Amino acid sequence: MSYIQIKSVSKKYGDLTAVDNISFEIKEGELFGLLGPNGAGKSTLISIITTLIKPSGGQILVNGLDIKTKQSEVKKILGLVPQDIALYPTLTAGENLAFWGKMYGLGGRLLKERVKEALEIAGLSDRAKNRIDSFSGGMKRRINIAAALLHKPKVLIMDEPTVGIDPQSRNHILETVQKLNKEGMTVIYTSHYMEEIEFLCSYIGIMDHGKIIAMGTKEELRKLVSNKDVIKIKLTNENDAVFNTIKKLDNVDNITFIDGDLSINTGNADTVLAKIISTLENAKCKIQTINIEQSNLESVFLHLTGRALRD
Repeated sequence: MSYIQIKSVSKKYGDLTAVDNISFEIKEGELFGLLGPNGAGKSTLISIITTLIKPSGGQILVNGLDIKTKQSEVKKILGLVPQDIALYPTLTAGENLAFWGKMYGLGGRLLKERVKEALEIAGLSDRAKNRIDSFSGGMKRRINIAAALLHKPKVLIMDEPTVGIDPQSRNHILETVQKLNKEGMTVIYTSHYMEEIEFLCSYIGIMDHGKIIAMGTKEELRKLVSNKDVIKIKLTNENDAVFNTIKKLDNVDNITFIDGDLSINTGNADTVLAKIISTLENAKCKIQTINIEQSNLESVFLHLTGRALRD
């Protein structure tokens, strides 16, 4: 059953089209991943779904409710974890959650119970009386998530929730997302971290330049680059001219070079690898490491756009 229906949604800012005629559906209980580089339009689309900004065109239904005409009802269904921290730094963790709980209409004993539950989910019950400005970036993001859960939403929407945090908090957030989804919560998880989307999500949309360029399960998306390998070469120096030479080799489909990492999509790694090494050595490029990987969401994006997710 489709719980969220997005129909021909667009958002324009003057000559800039941030979201370009997007249509897709999200099923109830699904952990849906929206993958794309920074600037792809993910946050704009999330802001439209959560009624923070109005679309230039199209329609969105949440549990059959039109977000334009049933905004109040829709807000009760959705819980939003924004990309930016939405907490008051001089208030304690408990005070922040109590404030946001009141904004959701909670009060009295119910509010205290929900704050306690949210702190437990965040794994920060022992820090309830500590000010937010004493927290690490990862702890702040965990409280940010807790705030979105106070009213027990049917749908949790998370916009880049692990940007710039420590590994411990990142793991805690990923485990929390999995647990909430297994308990029946529908989750929309946006990220430009391919490995997070692959780890978490049952269904994935890949977004670039305001458009959905591919959608499906991990297995379905990988079939877009079936029989493709990714050759990863770490270089200590670079030579732009040699990359153009490699692009022209037989069986080389795409090539990117970012921060010393050379990635090459190919239909036959065994055949082309020797030619690539020879070309690099002739150009005096020093090779540190070479790895051959099977296709993943990074290689799918590279195949579809000719660019890496980090471009």
